Parts: sequence; C-alpha cells; structure tokens
Amino acid sequence: MGKTILITGAAGNIGVKITAHLRQTSDHKLRLLDRRASGDIVAADLGSWDPEWARHFDGVDIVFHFAGNPNGNANWASAKRDNIGGTLRVLRAAREKNVRRVIFASTNQTMLGYRFATGPVTVDMPPAPLSPYGISKLAGEEAGRAFTEETGGDFLALRIGYFQPGENRPGAHMEIGEWGQSMWLSNRDMNQAVDKAIAAPPFGFAVVNLVSNNAGMRWDIEHTREVIGYVPLDAATPVIADKQREDDRIARARTIAPGDWFDERFFSVAP
Repeated sequence: MGKTILITGAAGNIGVKITAHLRQTSDHKLRLLDRRASGDIVAADLGSWDPEWARHFDGVDIVFHFAGNPNGNANWASAKRDNIGGTLRVLRAAREKNVRRVIFASTNQTMLGYRFATGPVTVDMPPAPLSPYGISKLAGEEAGRAFTEETGGDFLALRIGYFQPGENRPGAHMEIGEWGQSMWLSNRDMNQAVDKAIAAPPFGFAVVNLVSNNAGMRWDIEHTREVIGYVPLDAATPVIADKQREDDRIARARTIAPGDWFDERFFSVAP
C-alpha cells in the first residue's frame, strides 16, 4: 500500500526528478510544495511560517525536504532565511502533524574542508563547511537530530554529491576539479536512494553520504548501505586534464583546513 509523501522544493532539480520517478514506479500519494505554484505544486514560502502551507503536512507519512537555496555560493541572507529558517519551519510542521520520517537534502559541502586531505570522508568526522551554504545545511542536520530526540521519529540527512540538472552526465565539464567529478551522483542512484529511504526500517537520526561508485571516490558509502540499503548502480572515472589540475591548484592555495573558520568572501549582506 502506498504512503502519503510530501516533497518540498518540488520544482527544483532534485524535486522534479524524484517526483517523476515516484509517479512512474510507485502508488504513493504525492503532495508537492514549492515557492511558486505550478500545476499540482502548491505555493509555499517556507522561510515564513504559514498555517496554509503547514496544513498540507496533515496525514503525511514521509517528508522529503529538498527546498531551499541550492547555490553553494549563497550568501548569509539567503542561507539563514531559506535554508536554516525553512528547515526549522518544515520540522515544526512535521512535529505538529506527527510526521514520522523526514528526509533532508544536506550536502557534501558540509565536508568541503577535506577536499585536499587524504583518506576516506566519513560521517563521524568533524564537519568542515567553508561557506554559509555548507553551514546552513549542517544546521539543518542538527535541527533534525533535535527532531528525532523530541519526537522519536526518523530524520535522514543525505549528504548529496554532485547532482546536475537534466541528463546529469559525468565528465570534464564538471566544476571543482577532481573532487567534483569523484562525487558525481547519477539520476538513477538518486532515485534509488529515495526508494531506499522510503522502505527502510526505523533508523532514528542518521547522516549518510550519497554519491555514485566513482573511481577515486573518497566518500564512505558503507554506512549508507547499513542505514538504508543503498548500493550504487552507476560509476564514473574522473577526466583529469590541464583545466582540472589548474582548478585544483588554485583551490588548494586558498582552501581553509578543517578546524579553521570559513571563507570571508561569502559574507555579503546583499539578498
């Protein structure tokens, strides 16, 4: 029997893809929210509490909270309102309406400071975000921890890899040098993770890495398998040419080591 699933950010890159996937492959009943209404998507500005959008959480089994500013260069004004504030309000609605599972779109950028380190990147390492965007997603993870502690429900933070719009093909066109290509996440693996997150037995609070099985990939996904049964179906081999080497050289020169503070370039107060 299908579940009632609410997707925030339903008009975004991930939201559109997982909505289409669930409609094609399941009998789940979907409720769709986004900043702007379109078709069967209901308008909801999650940066501001409104009982009108919160009522759509009534009777929901699982929330996929994928709304927010997805730009890794987002400034503090947007990161605070749209990502931190939006997540807190979604969790308030989930708590008030007794939703028992929330799946949160976190980001690999919570660990960006490890880009030029060595060894695997695991979820139990100290976080190392370098921007307001990365920090806002880390704040969302911790809000989810509080949600589980308070309600006993499940909260799963997906530290999503490099997930491009459209066909989402890997290759040398991708940014962030070798690091970016090595954390490519295919459309098929994203959809698989959604299916696994819906079907998984109770797990309480969990943070997992979500990337495909790429050559040179440093992200630990064994923990992801343990929590929700995810085993990547796709893989890619990074294409390293002069551009990627130069990107890495420039980034290495200005990367802040884990444990240091974050990049002052992102401290614009402009909207």
